[in-house]
Amino acid sequence: MAGKAQPSAFAPACSIRRSLLAVAVLALICFALLSLRSLRSPPQFSSPKMAVAEVTRDVASPGLSSSLIYHSPEVFFKSYAEMEGKFKVFIYPDGDPNTYFQTPRKLTGKYASEGYFFQNIRESRFRTEDPDQAGLFFVPISCHKMRGKGTSYENMTMIVQNYVESLIGKYPYWNRTLGADHFFVTCHDVGVRAFEGLQMVIKNSIRVVCSPSYDVGYIPHKDVALPQVLQPFALPSGGNDIENRTILGFWAGHRNSKIRVILARVWENDTELAISNNRISRAIGELVYQKQFYRTKFCICPGGSQVNSARIADSIHYGCIPVILSNYYDLPFNDILDWQKFSVILKESDVYQLKSILKSIPHEKFSELHKHLVEVQKHFEWHSPPAPYDAFHMVMYELWLRHHVIKY
Repeated sequence: MAGKAQPSAFAPACSIRRSLLAVAVLALICFALLSLRSLRSPPQFSSPKMAVAEVTRDVASPGLSSSLIYHSPEVFFKSYAEMEGKFKVFIYPDGDPNTYFQTPRKLTGKYASEGYFFQNIRESRFRTEDPDQAGLFFVPISCHKMRGKGTSYENMTMIVQNYVESLIGKYPYWNRTLGADHFFVTCHDVGVRAFEGLQMVIKNSIRVVCSPSYDVGYIPHKDVALPQVLQPFALPSGGNDIENRTILGFWAGHRNSKIRVILARVWENDTELAISNNRISRAIGELVYQKQFYRTKFCICPGGSQVNSARIADSIHYGCIPVILSNYYDLPFNDILDWQKFSVILKESDVYQLKSILKSIPHEKFSELHKHLVEVQKHFEWHSPPAPYDAFHMVMYELWLRHHVIKY
């Protein structure tokens, strides 16, 4: 009929094109949404062990990744989790446990750290009976046990040398790296002297020692500083108690080093620094020495016969800011912990200005140091069996950082 519009022949084709375009747009939107969702999805693991390590890290270190006590918290916690899943140590089975080998002398006293390590390594997941799985090899000879039996330094050196040579002759592992993937643990300073005549040990092997001084053959990038922890502690840990700390500084001990002699001579009569050139007598009262830590802001930690002192771990445990007064001391866990965040580090020559230096620290800075000190306490405690992030695990992490060695 004239005047009436006829349907276009191309209408069906246009309708099909519009439908296809709509489908394409819808598909594109769905793809984009799926892509965004995948970015937020949990990480996939190539093995169950990796999954466990990742979960362990997330559970064991909540809220710690931003802590200021670590140089690089994210790197530390990620690598720590990897260590938990992969690191293995082979302990040589040779040597009579009733003499100088295998077992600790004791888990108490000034050299408890050595004993705890000997015991903890056997209790831990790091031990392997298969040397082909091992990243490092532990040589279980105890200089502390030798000292307890009255062995002279000269004989100690011979005993260590004979033991190492017997391992070299019996097993192929030492010669693959000339001992670079082997480590020794000794806390007593006699251990350092016992190794002095063994150049193959000093040069190549990892020495985990309580007296890590740069000027006596200790090699920081190879060796490990072992914290000297006098356990068990006589009193509970201190913390969040700065209002009770009214004494500016405290030290009491033997004058068995030049810096201690100077410290006592200059400051023992001061009214704001509680400095005594002798140990506090038990006759004065029960645990007077330990209780003094609770009342003090800054605890002075001068080196003794060696650079180290158990007083540092005491200070940390009782919540008293340690003042490191010992030159050339590679502080324990220095690769991991930022000591500037929870201690005061001075040169020995600063002893003459000690009081003015401590008084110049603002209350806000002291409060911050104390807060961080409480955070770090867990790293300077030994347990049996070992606990996550305790002193044993921190030592193992230091060894983990040094375990990459090419074996020939």
